[in-house]
Amino acid sequence: MKRTSLTVLLIIMSLVISAHELAPKCSIIKASGNSEYPPYLWRDAVDKSKLTGAIAFLIDDLSASLNIPIKLKYHGSWGRVQAKTSLGELDMISGAFYTKPRTEYMDYIYPKFQGTKTSVWVNTEKPIEFKTWQDLQPHKGITVVDNSFGEEFDEFAKQFLDIDEVGSLKQGMGMLSLNRVNYFIYEKNPGLAYLKKLDIKAIKALPTEVTSQALFLTLSKNSKCNTPELKEAFKNLLIQYAEEKRMSFYLERALSLWKHQSSQ
Repeated sequence: MKRTSLTVLLIIMSLVISAHELAPKCSIIKASGNSEYPPYLWRDAVDKSKLTGAIAFLIDDLSASLNIPIKLKYHGSWGRVQAKTSLGELDMISGAFYTKPRTEYMDYIYPKFQGTKTSVWVNTEKPIEFKTWQDLQPHKGITVVDNSFGEEFDEFAKQFLDIDEVGSLKQGMGMLSLNRVNYFIYEKNPGLAYLKKLDIKAIKALPTEVTSQALFLTLSKNSKCNTPELKEAFKNLLIQYAEEKRMSFYLERALSLWKHQSSQ
């Protein structure tokens, strides 16, 4: 028993020491993300300065394991969060798809912590057929500004689709419910969560997915917290958490919290 207790104590002490060695100039990690992204992230109903959700639960555990405070706060729109990260005003984005342009101002931390699916959302009164990307070409669509659904689809949409951008998920769902557009491109789980909150019943996600994407944590290239040692520590913890299937637990908690806060 004494040997076991001593071993545990040494492990705890090594974690405390290593926290300073991972990023000597980094006393706190300032993080943000997409605030319209339930059940992964959204603005807390009680404290609007905070983001909560499945990713927030992940960040809490990473912060405790690393012994480095990670403050996950609301910093405006998704586009603004990306801009502040590129300037180094934010250290971390908690949940981003990979695109080559983004690698110019931030480093992706591997492995991914979650996979997601992007859907074509339609009004059930005027549905469209969708099996391939080309099926969208005759129709008018929208998505949320500054979103990416994979570089290949982004390029296809830019060249061949009549698709505009709106400021928020809520605005997009509202336009689709009024039949002002034929379809709306957005991820499946966040879309389902918002439909329940908005109590819109005439919108559905088509069964064929647009893309499947991986969600990553990222660190700004202009952040003093961006060190090889810290990225390696994040990597090791993400591998451990994946083996423990923690995201399933985080998502279960998040869905319950979203349901509760949405009903208030």
